[in-house]
Amino acid sequence: MAITAALVKELRERTGAGMMECKKALVETNGDIDTAIEHMRKSGMAQADKKAGRIAADGLVIFKTSADGKQAAIVEVNSETDFVAKGDDFINFANAIAERILISKPADLDALMAMPLQDGGESIEEMRKTLIAKLGENMSVRRFERVETSGLVGSYMHGARIAVLVDLEGGDEALGKDLAMHIAASRPTCVSEANVAVELIEKEKEIFSAQAAESGKPAEIIAKMVDGRIKKFLKEITLLGQPFVKDPDQTVEKLLKNASATVNSFTRYEVGEGIEKKTENFADEVMAQVQGG
Repeated sequence: MAITAALVKELRERTGAGMMECKKALVETNGDIDTAIEHMRKSGMAQADKKAGRIAADGLVIFKTSADGKQAAIVEVNSETDFVAKGDDFINFANAIAERILISKPADLDALMAMPLQDGGESIEEMRKTLIAKLGENMSVRRFERVETSGLVGSYMHGARIAVLVDLEGGDEALGKDLAMHIAASRPTCVSEANVAVELIEKEKEIFSAQAAESGKPAEIIAKMVDGRIKKFLKEITLLGQPFVKDPDQTVEKLLKNASATVNSFTRYEVGEGIEKKTENFADEVMAQVQGG
């Protein structure tokens, strides 16, 4: 069967693959477009498997919020390079995943990957592998979280690299955004001292005690020094204890008290966080932007 330009064009439109790849698939399947699509999918799966071991530490984070502001979803989708992460195919893929999380409430990552990306379409895992074959890079859906509250969800995104969701009771949308910007810049690990793991506090006490012991001061003085260092440490890592980035003269705790508001929880995602790869310090970039404003 003659492989016409119109047939190649139709296959390209249906698969998003390159012209030469489409023509090759049609030649191998004697112009049967449905068989060609199946052939290309199998080929794409094989290519995805070959690339599975390659580190994907770039990418983007996306969040979606419901119309009433009471539900939100956040997801990190990774690629190998920033170039691919900026492409429309990758961005559309990540956005569609965030929408699916918001609507379908998957229980975990496995459940999410088995869900159709679009109603009645291929699964997210199948689409991921198809996209790997098309773009030539390994990709992964690394993590996601869904927030639902009786208050409101504050949110902020710095480019496509850092995204924050805040479960806020009381206050308003402006306060929610300010808190999310603060969290993006200041990297608190939890809301309050009550949320800090006992094991972490004990570990820090050991370190501070060893450092203080080198001073040669009496035990009771050392104990006071360690206590002071622990208090300072807890203020640095907790949201409520940190100075508010827009007004360092007041803590976030005081800001919330003045607004009769409470933060129940927050989620902060940064692209590639925890993956072994040299990255820019985007938190410092956010901090400079906030203080400059």
